[in-house]
Amino acid sequence: MFDDIRDDLRATLDEIASAGLLKPERVITTPQRAGIAVSAADGPREVLNFCANNYLGLADHPELVAAAKEALDRWGFGMASVRFICGTQEVHKELEARLAEFLGQEDAVLYSSCFDANGGVFETLLDDRDAVISDALNHASIIDGIRLCKARRLRYANRDMAELEARLKEAADARRKLIVTDGVFSMDGYFAPLDEICDLAERYGAMVMVDDSHAVGFIGDNGAGTPELYGVRDRVDIITGTLGKALGGASGGYTAARKEIGELLRQRSRPYLFSNSLAPVIAATSLRVLDMISGSSDARERLRANTERFRTRMTEAGFDILPGHHPIVPVMIGDAAEAGAMADRLLEQGVYVIGFSYPVVPHGQARIRVQLSAAHSTEDVDRAVEAFVTARG
Repeated sequence: MFDDIRDDLRATLDEIASAGLLKPERVITTPQRAGIAVSAADGPREVLNFCANNYLGLADHPELVAAAKEALDRWGFGMASVRFICGTQEVHKELEARLAEFLGQEDAVLYSSCFDANGGVFETLLDDRDAVISDALNHASIIDGIRLCKARRLRYANRDMAELEARLKEAADARRKLIVTDGVFSMDGYFAPLDEICDLAERYGAMVMVDDSHAVGFIGDNGAGTPELYGVRDRVDIITGTLGKALGGASGGYTAARKEIGELLRQRSRPYLFSNSLAPVIAATSLRVLDMISGSSDARERLRANTERFRTRMTEAGFDILPGHHPIVPVMIGDAAEAGAMADRLLEQGVYVIGFSYPVVPHGQARIRVQLSAAHSTEDVDRAVEAFVTARG
């Protein structure tokens, strides 16, 4: 049977390649950190890594490696079960309690990824009597999660509060209304205006959900994310996020929410009920991450300084970068093929970045998304800017 479709699949792959949209996977031969080695025909090549979500530089931190080794000895490798059968250890409950406290919520539920966390919310809370109102640039996991539920689906233009209000008026007859937004839009580095969103939610009787994967750990005075940044922690009803970015960079996700929402997710959320428990080594090591974040702001300050330096120097060098303060810095190229070619030239200069193009971003808005880390030195940042200048030609 497969022989009948092989040629069609190969033709599709050839079209992707000819359009400059192929996404090759480069193989890293070292741990994830600011300076890595990637495989090449002539052997591993040492490069600076400016494309990881390793915001706080914790992915290879010695304290976390030691904590993980200790956790393996104490808790074992895996649970071989879902949570409600025999997959819940003390360490899972402790991490859920710590996450809820850290994020200012009443409860937290662990998932194998934030993709699963987003996939498990909407179908559990909403049915055909309800409405979900989503930002147009929300993450794919939110879009897919919404597709799983029977609620009326409304969409508003990115961060457009007038359009959000119009959608809320359209949903006036719904039993439940849920506004959902990314806290930070990962392709642009823009923040959602959560204070204004919460104002509208309260005016029209809606709940608010935020996917804060690109903020928790380093945004806000204590690293608690965009609700803390905007002073609305007590006004946001649901926060989803990942342990796979700033919080150590391994895997796993969570939903932090009102108590009753958390309890219902444990009873009805399909990704929670039918997926194996988060590996105990990740749960235990994530507790150590929260200790480190709560105990010191040094990494957050280094990240902010690196971000400001890179944004300033790139602007001075004449590059078109989207404005903002987030360590995601999109360098706008426009043409998809050129974005990929420039990323290749940067790799030759010893800087590892990736060109993003359709369907990840709209046609004609291809870019190189630079991601700063607390692990980068000032010299690393300056070297990256110099490499961009050289690669531009």
